[in-house]
Amino acid sequence: MADAAEHSSASGRAAFAYPDFVLYQIARFLIVATLEMQSVAVGWQVYEITKSALDLGLVGLAQFLPGIIFFLASGHAADHYDRRKLLMICYGGFGLCSALLLLMAVWQVTTVHLIYVVLVILGVVRSFNAPASRALLPQLVPDEHFPNAVAWNATVFQGATILGPALGGFLYALFHGPSAVYVMALLTAIGSMVSMLKIKPRPQIKPKEELSLSTVFAGFHYIWREKLILGSISLDLFAVLLGGAVALLPVYAREVLNTGPWGLGLLRSAPGIGASVTAVMLAYRPLRGRIGLTMLWCVAGFGVFTILFGVSRNIVLSLVALLFVGATDMVSVIVRGILVQVATPDEMRGRVNAVDMIFIGASNELGQFESGLTAQWIGAVPAVVVGGVGTLVVIALWAWRFPELRNADQKSLLPT
Repeated sequence: MADAAEHSSASGRAAFAYPDFVLYQIARFLIVATLEMQSVAVGWQVYEITKSALDLGLVGLAQFLPGIIFFLASGHAADHYDRRKLLMICYGGFGLCSALLLLMAVWQVTTVHLIYVVLVILGVVRSFNAPASRALLPQLVPDEHFPNAVAWNATVFQGATILGPALGGFLYALFHGPSAVYVMALLTAIGSMVSMLKIKPRPQIKPKEELSLSTVFAGFHYIWREKLILGSISLDLFAVLLGGAVALLPVYAREVLNTGPWGLGLLRSAPGIGASVTAVMLAYRPLRGRIGLTMLWCVAGFGVFTILFGVSRNIVLSLVALLFVGATDMVSVIVRGILVQVATPDEMRGRVNAVDMIFIGASNELGQFESGLTAQWIGAVPAVVVGGVGTLVVIALWAWRFPELRNADQKSLLPT
């Protein structure tokens, strides 16, 4: 009995037996924390300057548009160049953006236009970072331990989304401004570069085909052909696009819940806490049975808890709702991550992940713009509630349109 429990515990941590995976997670934790704490400072700073929900939406749009423009180039780069070196360059770019934001804070820049310029640069760097980072992961662990690596990868990411916003909000409140946040973001970006420098991934299989429109668009063709993957990533796209409330958290913190930067940090951290708990549970107890149906029900829960957050006027209830928003969303993240990575040949993982990141970016950054624009028209609370209802409508449509997703079982998650 004890041996079985010990074996289960060890298998739940199998990915950490590989030093390169550990170094990768340290680097990734630091860089995600960098971006998260920075996002809290930027959101609060922009709203203090403009008092406009639409300007908060533009924060997301400024970071999303470069991904649309550069995703073909970024996917090609991730497949044809050393992914580790590419990530080090990206981490240096993130540090540069933190330094530029710090300079503007020190110089007390009172216009948001220069902040948007830095956010566009940040969006360019993110467009190259995301596909390279995701495509590197399968080079760090054997196939049999890859599902476990995906679960822990999601856990570490969510841990950073907990610490980053909370630390960003705390530093902003403690030092009465964003400067300390940007200093910390710069230091953590440097730390991520040091960790990435020590990684020695398995050799990358580089494509031999000549660069052409067909090879560049191979990621699109693959996803369109694989309906299970198309259904899972498009479901996430539209559900989060409509149901995302993150962009409006500064409005909720100041005007609905009557709290300050520390409260904003807690609100930003709450989805990450719920997601982290779920990811750890899935690392030790992987999904079984009708995983597609489970995914659909969890995304429906995402919509329900988004509506609950929208109507709440109590910070404790709001935090609980956001905890469950993160928990239900994490199931979709785990399922999609394994499907995309395992079923895709290594030589085109960069291009497939670049397309997938467009879907994710559209749901997150473009979703922020949609939320800000809708809030400008009808108010923050109605915007969040309507978005949650829209998510439930999307669930019903996707359950009907993609039977492959509805009927998928646990075999879809196993390496072939």
